[in-house]
Amino acid sequence: MEQRVTPRPADAGSGAVGAERVAAGATTGTAPPGGTNPHAPDARRRVPRTDALLRDPRLAEAVDRLGAGVVKEAVREAQQRARDGKVAPERVPQTVLDLLPGTASGLRPVINATGVLLHTNLGRAPLSDAARQAVAEAAGPTDVELDLTTGVRARRGRSALAALRARVPAAGDVHVVDNGAAALVLAATALAAGREIVLSRGEMVEIGDGFRLPDLLVSTGARLREVGTTNRTTVADYAEAIGPDTGFVLKVHPSNFRITGFTRAAEAGELAGLGVPVVVDIGSGLLAPHPGLPEEPDADTQLRAGAALVTASGDKLLGGPQCGLLLGDRDLVHALARHPLARALRVDKLTLAALEATLAGPPTPTARALTADPAGLRARADRLAAELGAHGIDVRAVDCTATVGGGGAPGVGLPSAALSLPEPYAAALRTGRIAVVGRLEAGRCLLDLRAVPPEDDERLGQAVRSVRTSDGPATGKERV
Repeated sequence: MEQRVTPRPADAGSGAVGAERVAAGATTGTAPPGGTNPHAPDARRRVPRTDALLRDPRLAEAVDRLGAGVVKEAVREAQQRARDGKVAPERVPQTVLDLLPGTASGLRPVINATGVLLHTNLGRAPLSDAARQAVAEAAGPTDVELDLTTGVRARRGRSALAALRARVPAAGDVHVVDNGAAALVLAATALAAGREIVLSRGEMVEIGDGFRLPDLLVSTGARLREVGTTNRTTVADYAEAIGPDTGFVLKVHPSNFRITGFTRAAEAGELAGLGVPVVVDIGSGLLAPHPGLPEEPDADTQLRAGAALVTASGDKLLGGPQCGLLLGDRDLVHALARHPLARALRVDKLTLAALEATLAGPPTPTARALTADPAGLRARADRLAAELGAHGIDVRAVDCTATVGGGGAPGVGLPSAALSLPEPYAAALRTGRIAVVGRLEAGRCLLDLRAVPPEDDERLGQAVRSVRTSDGPATGKERV
């Protein structure tokens, strides 16, 4: 006679165990968070639902400001933290608010305490308040290419171009493209495609991120004619190379390195009489001589010396937005502006607005940082160190040296002052709610104040106070 066996559910155990699992609300074999009592209510059941969270007026406002997708992602993250026992369910709404970014963009604002004024990885020059306001106003419809008086089309960005001409009196005309490399590409394409560019071997530089100037120039269809040697190039070297195929002579400021010792370089004024245009790429965007940077070339001086065209960047020593500046002979600049490539390289209205406000407005943050008084920087560091030390933080004020950066003024040190903290603070500050980027030096994290505006001192102190090392600075463990 056949024996029948009634199978049990695969996960059924004793009645008591099954009841405990149901009471705990478990969906896996792990113990519920928050304690070992099997009869305790599961904290995960108290995690607020998404629809309930989104009814919070604060989150509803955030949806209008940031978009539903950004807010829902923060909600999911906060809920998961509560399920993992990292935050109490009651703290989920506040955790969502803490996770929300300041804007809908993924870019985070950073306090630049590296001691590099024009830090390429941090976006180079910070814009002035005047430039930021100009960008905000230009975000809507503007008269960027329209004459409101006549109602007809007008020259694009005419007021920004007028402001640039006013700052460089030696320029017959000016034009703006989207970055410094683009300015040089436009010049090479318009003047030397299928022809030769004569330049010194010592000026065939790499401009950053693996991009090399010779490759950039050759991509325009021009041929390079190298003259001289790495350390010495004379006017005679250029003169011997010039011929019927010469498009122009190029002078490049080696802005991110220096060659010292037995050197010789021909200047723009010496080359101006060779019968071909002289194009000078000054790189760093200094429009006029700066007393603190006597060896840095500037646009006005190069044009007065005889250069036909000067190219430069707008987001370096000028202190403006990313753009490329072309300044020089009126007819030459006009020809460049009308070249078909100029359309592909043109700047938008936001850049034009920021550039004009930079040129015509108050001193930029870069200008203020360049001229900051070292004694004033040390006084700020002493004050911050005293305030933070009162909270039991291992901090001291130290003297240090900042740099210009951004390919400007190589070898020039700027006396500065910094907060010196244990090394683990570096990573914790970078990833904190107020992101601060410093530098490591001799096993300590230095927060250099040269590029930090005084009005950011309180935020800087707040960021440091929020960092606590769990096992001392030698372990490298932090929490924020």
